[in-house]
Amino acid sequence: MGMLDGKVAVITGSGRGIGRAAVLMMAAEGAAVVVNDLDEAPALGVVEEIKKAGGRAVACAGSVTDPAMPDRLVRAAIDNFGALHILVNNAGYTWDGMLHKMTDEQWQAMLDVHVTAAFRLIRAAAPYMRDAAKAEMEAGQRVTRKIVNVMSIAGTMGNAGQANYSAAKAALGGLTKTVAREWGRFNINCNAVAFGFIETRLTDEKEKGETLMDGKVAIGIPRVQREAFIKTIPLGRAGTPEEAARGILFLVSPWSDYVTGHILHVDGGLDM
Repeated sequence: MGMLDGKVAVITGSGRGIGRAAVLMMAAEGAAVVVNDLDEAPALGVVEEIKKAGGRAVACAGSVTDPAMPDRLVRAAIDNFGALHILVNNAGYTWDGMLHKMTDEQWQAMLDVHVTAAFRLIRAAAPYMRDAAKAEMEAGQRVTRKIVNVMSIAGTMGNAGQANYSAAKAALGGLTKTVAREWGRFNINCNAVAFGFIETRLTDEKEKGETLMDGKVAIGIPRVQREAFIKTIPLGRAGTPEEAARGILFLVSPWSDYVTGHILHVDGGLDM
């Protein structure tokens, strides 16, 4: 028996990194999951891994910034598994630059992927979360549903070179708290998890030359800067994707049924 038996979850950006770790954990706990990634191959790989372990999963690849993607993701859950109980807005990336050199395109891209995409997906989920809960309540039933938005400590403490990313993640905190106030009476918990320095391709050494968006966006952190930043973490090291994913797992589990409107920091003590 898993603690998410009978639940259906959609998690964006779950083909790699923290999202992959989180969706594997949720599937292992019994949830049927919709795996999303910008690229189809990683999403299909995770689905195959889950199915081999006896779980239930389908892939729905594509960019969360596509206006049609929210409905596609929700329909993937409903058409394949018949319900939607858990929604995790995890997809995102960084496009850094000092504020005085930052372009409008850089600024808008971060708002689009981190805030607008999350808003659209929550809105698309309303008939299957909010409205479904109303019908259940009228029938004397109580089913708790969960929304988790993935933030960053950049959104709570700022970060040089990330005016766009920090502003977007801060806005996501406001969205989280508003959804928690509006939908709490429908037994829907909406929380956020703010990560610090987690070992993913976004925080890997920039010298490795990894890029996104067809080479348009260089990702990673320069080696010297990366090592200096890690030294400021009170726990003395970066976190693993699995450690980060456990924060998401807590917020979608029954353990957090009386937690809503909260921003959980999983950062090794960086923002204390």
